[in-house]
Amino acid sequence: MHRLLGLLAVLWIGWGGAAQAAVPEATPAKTVLVLGDSLSAAHNIAANEGWVHLLKVRLGNMVPPWQVVNASISGETTLSGRHHLPTLLETYKPAVLVLELGANDGLRGLPLDAMEANLAAMVDMAQKAHAKVLLLGIELPVNYGPRYRDGLRAVYADLARSKHTALVPFLLEGVALDPTRMQDDGMHPTAAGEPAVFATVWAKLAPLLD
Repeated sequence: MHRLLGLLAVLWIGWGGAAQAAVPEATPAKTVLVLGDSLSAAHNIAANEGWVHLLKVRLGNMVPPWQVVNASISGETTLSGRHHLPTLLETYKPAVLVLELGANDGLRGLPLDAMEANLAAMVDMAQKAHAKVLLLGIELPVNYGPRYRDGLRAVYADLARSKHTALVPFLLEGVALDPTRMQDDGMHPTAAGEPAVFATVWAKLAPLLD
């Protein structure tokens, strides 16, 4: 009798262990990494009013939810972003990289070929790490002249075409010329303008979240 009870106990433990082993572990949330400058860092507004926070809310409500890491820094250039990206990719292993850099290069009148080389290197890094890429383009004020402004547009368009990435041609489309949605500096959206910026990004980002 004792032997029978012992055998049943062993079988019960075995079945319990098998049942536990059969329970799948929770799948880690996929990550969207945003690498940008002050346009993505909620400049001069509350962090929870910026377009990246709106993205966090939207992705957090998805099933299964995604997480968003905002690595944007005011003043970031394509060169400094190029230096930061390898560690960010290794740390967060994003499924999607949203790359919003180039505005500060442009405002400083830096050579466009250097900017393009930096952006291309970052796209290559991300794709090598199996991350999809969404490029966010930017426009410059008219006083920078048509040649430089057209060249800046071409940088984003050419990279998106040659590297097969998604592209938002102008991040502030529908916002930049609306004084009710722009701060007094004429470069950064107000809190009232951020939902429109989010909508512009979301239209191109959503198809990447398969």
